[in-house]
Amino acid sequence: MPDRLIAETPFVRRARRTNRRVRLFCFPHAGAGASAFAAWPALFPPEVEIVAVQLPGREDRVGEPHPASVAVAVRMVAVALRPYLQGPYAFFGHSGGALLAFELARALRKRGTQPEHLFLSGQAAPGADSGAPQLHRLSDEDFGAALRGLDGTSDGVFTDPELMKLLLPTLRADFTLWENHRHSPGEPLDVPLTALGGDTDPRAPVSALDGWREQTTGAFSTRVFPGGHFYLNDSEKELTTMLGSTLLGREPAHAGQGERNR
Repeated sequence: MPDRLIAETPFVRRARRTNRRVRLFCFPHAGAGASAFAAWPALFPPEVEIVAVQLPGREDRVGEPHPASVAVAVRMVAVALRPYLQGPYAFFGHSGGALLAFELARALRKRGTQPEHLFLSGQAAPGADSGAPQLHRLSDEDFGAALRGLDGTSDGVFTDPELMKLLLPTLRADFTLWENHRHSPGEPLDVPLTALGGDTDPRAPVSALDGWREQTTGAFSTRVFPGGHFYLNDSEKELTTMLGSTLLGREPAHAGQGERNR
């Protein structure tokens, strides 16, 4: 049973499971690539197959142009994932990746398919005022300082001028994409939705998570972990255990509404 992600297409990194019951598509945060989920295959039960999505401009696709808009990104990913949307599947997205997962689920509904569950992490609900500043408008120096403050990137990255020169365009392009995105109201989804976050996250405070309940008529719950915007780095085992249990029916989709993990 492979415990590492293998590149199968430009967009897909998969840890194949021969006895899978459900496939979990994972969408990384702004500026990150599929390697953000490199450890996840080993942390899930063998019945859960992990597929990490690699967008243009990230990691081994760094030379490719970034999507010009969220609509373009959604269309690209919808086409790329079409062969993999067979059997039960679910979406997990963090920060900007949560928005992509949500918009993709809305787009796929028009094509007659839906994820069995949406796990949206570190992202304020549409219409919620998180109070977070628009980072993409900052100077390079202030932009780098703001990213460092989110505590999701190794300090060594920020002290390496050449590495920062390479990464800044991707990071800024991603923050520009998602911070300029405006939600278009529509019919709520009808799938279970779990909003996840850190209890001290300045970009997606707990108060901004509950609004996700308006985006589905299905079961809704919130799960809050100790930590900031990148709480999942410190709570990876607890998070993946909860995801796996929910996907395999060992934890009811509606359980834990408003629950905080401590």
